[in-house]
Amino acid sequence: MAETVVLQTHKREGRGTRKAGKLRQKGLVPAILYGHKEATITLALDHKPLLEAIRHGVRVVEINTDKGTENAQLVEVQWDYLGKDVIHVDLKRVDKDERIRVTVPIELKGIAPGVTAGGQLDQPLHMLHVECPALAVPDNVRVVINELQIEQAIHVRDLKLPEGVKVLDDPDQIVVHVIQKLAATEPAAGEEAAAGGAEPEVITRKKAEEEGEE
Repeated sequence: MAETVVLQTHKREGRGTRKAGKLRQKGLVPAILYGHKEATITLALDHKPLLEAIRHGVRVVEINTDKGTENAQLVEVQWDYLGKDVIHVDLKRVDKDERIRVTVPIELKGIAPGVTAGGQLDQPLHMLHVECPALAVPDNVRVVINELQIEQAIHVRDLKLPEGVKVLDDPDQIVVHVIQKLAATEPAAGEEAAAGGAEPEVITRKKAEEEGEE
């Protein structure tokens, strides 16, 4: 579980592209906070700590507002056209006892014996949809592949999840498996001979035509 990240909020006067741009020039990111049947409020967050939290996979943050400290889920993050800087975030109020739905990355651990034996590791699923306590979102779900042989697979139903975490994906879906490597296709002997004999025929025909001209 990720450590609690505290973000300081700043007042945000009005909306609009021009005002949002001025906030960004000051190192702030426009944001909105909503949920729990309370009023939706506009605010701004410091760019650097917010960006660090997002890049470290933080899903729920603690924010300081005029009403005190609140827990909020990062529901939507908008990036610039280069995908480098955050330009806006949507925050949803959450309770410490509330369960939320998030996606978490899958992390493979170990070396599959099947790969050592000549197989190829294939991972169709890289993210899991889970339901978990708002203040106990796992950083990732680790999958140990130390016993995975050729033609064997680990399915969603086989995963060991942290306490209180419920997976929402299809239990029969393959997370990772070891498959046979496809053998390189070689041309048939007849095809290779035909390909090799085509060019000499052209040369011979051309030579005969030149001799006829003389």
